[in-house]
Amino acid sequence: MRNKWKVGFWVLFSLVITGVILLMTLIVMPISDDETPLKDQHNLSGEPAFNIKANKKDLNRVINHYIETEFQGPIDYSVQLKDDVEVSGSIPFFTSKLDFFMTFEPKAMENGGLLLKNKTISLGQLDLPVSRVLKIINESYNFPEWVNIHPKEEMIYISLQNMELKSNMKMKAKSFNLEDDNIEFLLLVPVEDE
Repeated sequence: MRNKWKVGFWVLFSLVITGVILLMTLIVMPISDDETPLKDQHNLSGEPAFNIKANKKDLNRVINHYIETEFQGPIDYSVQLKDDVEVSGSIPFFTSKLDFFMTFEPKAMENGGLLLKNKTISLGQLDLPVSRVLKIINESYNFPEWVNIHPKEEMIYISLQNMELKSNMKMKAKSFNLEDDNIEFLLLVPVEDE
């Protein structure tokens, strides 16, 4: 009977040590980062443009519906627009999940993209650098090409103008002021001149 307890102890001890080593390896791995495109990648001048105004309540519904229908992956998360952009969810960790909560300050860029600069982050009870948490999230989830996570700069760049919309339409962020609930987009519709 004594040997079973010793074997069980050493197996459990080995699993804990392996988990700690794996976690430390993920934390110290170098961060790869792509450059944030700040120039417009599409020549959209001369296209008919429609100004779209939205409020936080309606945009929250659209964003979370889009997440539920289009983004399937190991990370469960939701987005809430309040005075900042709040992202909360959980990341799989062995047989359980780690909860995370992040806030970002949004800024509409001149090229029509949306820059989300990190303000706060928490991952369970762990005190990890923001860049590491963003790196883990970026590697755990297959984001579309128009969502770029930049761990080193602690930001997310959303290239709205590269989002695939029907009829080759393009979207640009014009204003994204959450405190005043002033959210505006430009919808550009390509038409051929006759």
